[in-house]
Amino acid sequence: MLKSWKLKEAVLMSLFAVVFGIVYLLFVHVSNIWAAVIGPLAYEWMFGIWFIVSIICMYIIRKPGAAFLSETMAATIEVLIGNAVGPRLILSGVIQGLGAEAVFALTRYQHFNILVLMLAGIGSAVFSFVYGYFVSGYAALDPSFVALMFTIRVLSGAIIAGIGGKYIGDALLATGSLRGYAIARAKKGDVNA
Repeated sequence: MLKSWKLKEAVLMSLFAVVFGIVYLLFVHVSNIWAAVIGPLAYEWMFGIWFIVSIICMYIIRKPGAAFLSETMAATIEVLIGNAVGPRLILSGVIQGLGAEAVFALTRYQHFNILVLMLAGIGSAVFSFVYGYFVSGYAALDPSFVALMFTIRVLSGAIIAGIGGKYIGDALLATGSLRGYAIARAKKGDVNA
């Protein structure tokens, strides 16, 4: 998977994984505070932040595996720095990364517009929700509440991860720090980007 990657792409992905592993852990605490105010649906609103690194890395690097690997690495970092869920969280990262990666694979890694990025965020949301349904006992909840949870998580994935990921990628591109990456080549109109 990483055979065709340049060293700088692997380093950038690793850097994002570390940064977002920290961000993810911070947002666990933010979500806990938010849940104390509005209840358990608070977590659903926040899920998009936990999918965002996969969108950012794929948007910048544009190579197979970027979404999956970055999300898995960020979850591993989050566990290593102290998430109380422990190693099971790494499996969540794998599943979330696969959800985003699946969308990019369906486009054959050729399209990175706002719609595809939003769909990748939705992919992470759907994959994570199905996993959560089985491991977190959603079946015991009222079906209308479960439907509301799902809807909010999908919106969070589309807006926070999809739109937010594009915004962050574009903002970094505007600084000039992404010269030499696929996102910059695409901006210049290189069809091979």
